[in-house]
Amino acid sequence: MAKVLGLGGLFFKSRDTAALREWYNRVLGIEFADWGGVAFTPDAAMAQPGAATIFSPFKADTEYFAPSDKDYMFNLMVDDLDGVLARCRAEGVEAGEILDEFNGRFAHIIDPEGRKIELWEPKAVGEGEM
Repeated sequence: MAKVLGLGGLFFKSRDTAALREWYNRVLGIEFADWGGVAFTPDAAMAQPGAATIFSPFKADTEYFAPSDKDYMFNLMVDDLDGVLARCRAEGVEAGEILDEFNGRFAHIIDPEGRKIELWEPKAVGEGEM
């Protein structure tokens, strides 16, 4: 049966792509290739217990994406939430409180163009829990 295998990419518009790439590199350590993007390969996620790519619509009136006014939110998997947040703070980026959930730890930041980014350090969960 023909079916979707997973998320093939995340593409979005930016007012200043060079400045935004530089911010994501400096603040989150994302190293962009010469062609302008980055390929997150499955092996990095597979090494982190509980990692997965989640696809989940939210209700139109959700406040979860606030304070961003965008209709979407990025969720980026990280291997060390405390370390990433320390890097963010060192760069002057404020983060919300750390939330400890059944499937991992979460914190939120906002990029320079107002996009909410959910940082997620996955943890292994029991079969059927996710």
